[in-house]
Amino acid sequence: MQHTYNGLELPKNGEPIAYRDGEFAVPDHPIIPYIEGDGIGRDIWKASQRVFDAAVDKAYGGKRVIRWFEIFAGEKAFLQFNTWLPDESVAAARDLRVSIKGPLTTPIGGGIRSLNVALRQILDLYACVRPVKYYQGVPSPVKHPEKLDVVIFRENTEDVYAGIEFKEGTEDAARLISFLNHDLLSKAKKKIRSDSGVGIKPISIFGTKRLVRYAIRYALETGRKTVTLVHKGNIQKFTEGAFREWGYEVATQEFREQTVTERESWMLGNVEANPALTIEQNAALVEPGMELAPQSFRDAVCAEVKAVLDAIGKSHGNGAWKQKILVNDRIADSIFQQIIIRPAEYSVLAAPNLNGDYISDAAAAQVGGLGIAPGANIGDGYAVFEATHGTAPKYADRDVINPGSVILSGVMMLEFIGWKEAARLIETALEKTIVQKFVTYDFERQLSGATKVGTSEFATRMIDNM
Repeated sequence: MQHTYNGLELPKNGEPIAYRDGEFAVPDHPIIPYIEGDGIGRDIWKASQRVFDAAVDKAYGGKRVIRWFEIFAGEKAFLQFNTWLPDESVAAARDLRVSIKGPLTTPIGGGIRSLNVALRQILDLYACVRPVKYYQGVPSPVKHPEKLDVVIFRENTEDVYAGIEFKEGTEDAARLISFLNHDLLSKAKKKIRSDSGVGIKPISIFGTKRLVRYAIRYALETGRKTVTLVHKGNIQKFTEGAFREWGYEVATQEFREQTVTERESWMLGNVEANPALTIEQNAALVEPGMELAPQSFRDAVCAEVKAVLDAIGKSHGNGAWKQKILVNDRIADSIFQQIIIRPAEYSVLAAPNLNGDYISDAAAAQVGGLGIAPGANIGDGYAVFEATHGTAPKYADRDVINPGSVILSGVMMLEFIGWKEAARLIETALEKTIVQKFVTYDFERQLSGATKVGTSEFATRMIDNM
C-alpha cells in the first residue's frame, strides 16, 4: 500500500480497512476515502461529513473516529491533474477498500462516458444496492408511501452498460450489421437496417448468479421474506429470460433449505388444501387451462409437480414453506405498477443493470425522490457509497440542496462497517428534522408551514436532534 495518493499523505492516526477470508476487518480509526463530487457535491459533502462525525462521536464517545482522506475524480481531478479519473484515486479506493462519493459529472466531448460506471467496472463493484423506504414527514405523490420498503440489487457490470456499441455510419457498425444479416440472420425474415447504431447486451451466468446470490444472502441476514427477480424475459429470452432462470437456479441449488419458489409454493399449498389431490389435478391448478395444451406440455407440468413434491415435500411441506424466503419473478414493466398498487408484497428486488436503474429511480419517487435516495456499489472486498442524483451545477455553491442522498449513503456505509449505532442516530435525526418541517427548498415547497433552510443549516439541525 502507498503512503501517498495524488500527492497527499494518508492520515497517520488512522488505519486501512482490511479484507480477510471474505470479511471486512474495520479498525476503530479507519481511513475512509471520499470524493467531494462536482457541482452541488461541494455543498452536500461538507454538510454530510459534519453529520457523520457528530454521529460517530455521540455514539462512541471518541473511541471510534473516521479518518477522512480526500481522493479526486471529476472536474476537481481534471483541473488539478488533467485527467477525469486519476489512477491514484482508483488505487486509493482499491487499497482502502471502503469509500464514499458525491455526484460526478459525465465528461463532455468524449473520453470516459461515465465516471460512475468506470469506477464500478474497474473495481468490479457488481452489486448496486439501493434501499428505498419512507421517512415520516417527507412529501410524497402517493397516498401510502410508508408501505414501500424495498432493497433493490441491480447488477452493475453487464447489460447495455457494458458499453459495447457501434455508431451508425461507422465501418465497425457496417461490419457488424453485415455479419449479423448475412451470417446469423441469413435464413431469418428479420434484418437489421443498414442505417442503425448497434449495441451488444451481455448477461452472463457468472454475473447473474453472484448478484442473485448476494440478494438472497442479504434477505437471509436481514429477515426479509421475499426476493423478486425483475426481468423482461418474455421478449429478451436469452438475456433477461436467462437472468430469471439462472436466478432460480441459485435459489433452488444453493439455498434449497432456506427458499421456496413461488411456483413451488403453489404446488405445496395445493397439497395442503387437499391431501387427496392427484399429480394431474395439482398440475391443472398450477397451469389453468392446461386441458387445451398439447399432451407433451401437460406431461412436462405433471413431471415438474412430481419432481418438486418428491424433492421438497417433506422438508418444505405441511406449511414449512411459509417460513422460507419466497423467490418469485415479475416482468419489468409490470413491477412499475406493482410497487405502486401492491408495495407491501415486495421486499428485495434483483434485476439486470438497465431494469435496476429504472426501477430504483421510480421507487425513490414514491418516498421523496432522488434528493434522499442512497446507494452503494459493492464487490468482493470493495465498496463505494454514493449520492444517486446528478451534479445540478446551477445550484452549486449556493447552500440550498438537500444533502439527504449522501447522508443516507453514509448511513449505509456505517451499517456496512458495523457501526450501526451511529447509523441509527443519523436516520432518527434526519426523520425528526423533517417532521419538525425544517427542510431544504425541494421539500419546503411541498409542505405547508415548513421552514426553508439551507444545506448547512439542515445538517446543523440534524446534529442538534441527535
